Amino acid sequence: MATKIRLQRRGRKGYAFYSIVVADSRAPRDGKFIEKIGTYNPNTNPSTVVLEFDRALYWVEIGAQPTDTARNILGHEGVYLMKHLRTGVKKGAFDEAEAQKKFDAWKEAKLKGDDSIRAKEAKAKKDAYEKELRAEKAINENIAKKVAEKKAAAAAAAAEAQAPAEEAPAEN
Repeated sequence: MATKIRLQRRGRKGYAFYSIVVADSRAPRDGKFIEKIGTYNPNTNPSTVVLEFDRALYWVEIGAQPTDTARNILGHEGVYLMKHLRTGVKKGAFDEAEAQKKFDAWKEAKLKGDDSIRAKEAKAKKDAYEKELRAEKAINENIAKKVAEKKAAAAAAAAEAQAPAEEAPAEN
C-alpha cells in the first residue's frame, strides 16, 4: 500500500487549519487516513506546527511519501535532518550521542530565530500603537485649542454685550 503524508483541511471558510495525516494515496484529501501525526496552523506568524516527531520520523523512514507542503513542514521541524543523522549513525560516520547533539544545536538555533520573529512582530505592533496614540493626542489637543478659542470668544462677546448696558448713563 502506497502511503502519503499530507494535509487534511479543517477550519471555516477563509480560515484554514490543517491536520497532518498519513493516508493511503488513493484516499480522498479529507477522507479516511491511517494516523494523524500533527496539526498545522498557517494563520499565525510564524505558522504554528504541532507534530508527533517520533511518529513522523517513523513514517518517513519506512517510506511514506510527503506532499510538497508536508515535506516543507517536516523539513522545518527537523524530521529530515534527524533521518539524515540516523543514516550517518547507521553508516558509522558518528555515534548516536553526537547525532543528538547536532540535532539539539540545530533545534535551539531554529527556536531562537522563531523567537526573534515574534519579538520583531510584537515591537512593530507596539510601535504602531504608540504612533497611533501620539496622532490621536495631537488631534485631541487641536480640538481642545479650538474649543478653548470658541469659549474665549463667546465669553468676550458676552462681556461686551453686558458692558455697554451697564455703562449707559441713566437719563433723569
